Amino acid sequence: MYVVDSHCHLDFPDFDEDRDAMIERARAEGVRTMLTISTRPSKFGRLRELAERYPDVYATIGTHPLSAAEEPEMGADEYLRIAAEPKVVGIGEAGLDYFHDRAPRDVQERVFRRQIGAARTTGLPLVIHARECDADMIHILTEESGQGPFRFVLHCFASGEELALRGLELGGTVSFSGILAFKRSDELRAIARQVPLDRLLVETDAPYLAPPPDRGKRNEPSYVVRTLEALAAAKDLPVREMARITTDNFFRLFSKVPDPRGAA
Repeated sequence: MYVVDSHCHLDFPDFDEDRDAMIERARAEGVRTMLTISTRPSKFGRLRELAERYPDVYATIGTHPLSAAEEPEMGADEYLRIAAEPKVVGIGEAGLDYFHDRAPRDVQERVFRRQIGAARTTGLPLVIHARECDADMIHILTEESGQGPFRFVLHCFASGEELALRGLELGGTVSFSGILAFKRSDELRAIARQVPLDRLLVETDAPYLAPPPDRGKRNEPSYVVRTLEALAAAKDLPVREMARITTDNFFRLFSKVPDPRGAA
C-alpha cells in the first residue's frame, strides 16, 4: 500500500529528538511521500534542508495567515525563484484564520491574495488554510478564480458544507486530517461523502491533530493511515482502494513530485 501524507510540518521542533525514527515509522506504515509545509518564509531554509536530506520529502513555500503580520511579504520574483527549486512543489500554507485572529484580517487577505497570484504564476498548487472564515474564503476564491485559474487544496478541512462545495465547483481538492476520525465528526464525515473520489486527499497536519487513540498527543506522518481508514469507511471503500485513489490524486495535483510508482 502506497500512502501520501499531503500536509505535515516536519521542521517543527516537536520532531527534533526523533525525526529519523519518525520518518522510518512512516515508511514502515506505507507512507512513501511526505509534503512538509511552509508557514514562515524566513524559516524556509530548514524545509529545504529536510527535503534535500530525505528523498521522499518535498516542500512548499508560503506564509501562514497567523504569521502574515510578522513575516516580510514576498514579491513575485522571490516566489518564482524559490518555486523553481526541484523539491519545492507548492505554494502556501496560505489563507485566513479568524479563530486565533493573531494577524489583522486585511493583512491576512493581502498576503493570501499575493500567494494566490504566486500559485497562478508558477502553476504550483496552493495549500489553503481556512478557519472560521467561510464567507470571506468563498468570496476571495470566487473573485480570484474569475481573474485566472489556479490549482488549490482546502487542507485539514473542518469548515462548512458550503465552502467545500464551492471549492469543488472552482476546481479545488479537499484534504482531510485526523479530525475526520474524531467521534463527534459526523458532520465532517457527511461532507466527505459528498466529495468526488478524484478530489480527495489525506494528511496529518503533524504535529497537530493526532487521530484516535492518540488524540491530544503529538501527531506524526505514520498516523495518516488512520485518517485513510476513516475516509475509506465514510466512502464505503476498501482501505487499499482509498490509498490508491488519494495517492493518484496527490500526484495529479502536485504534479511536480515524481511518481515512483510509474517507474516501478
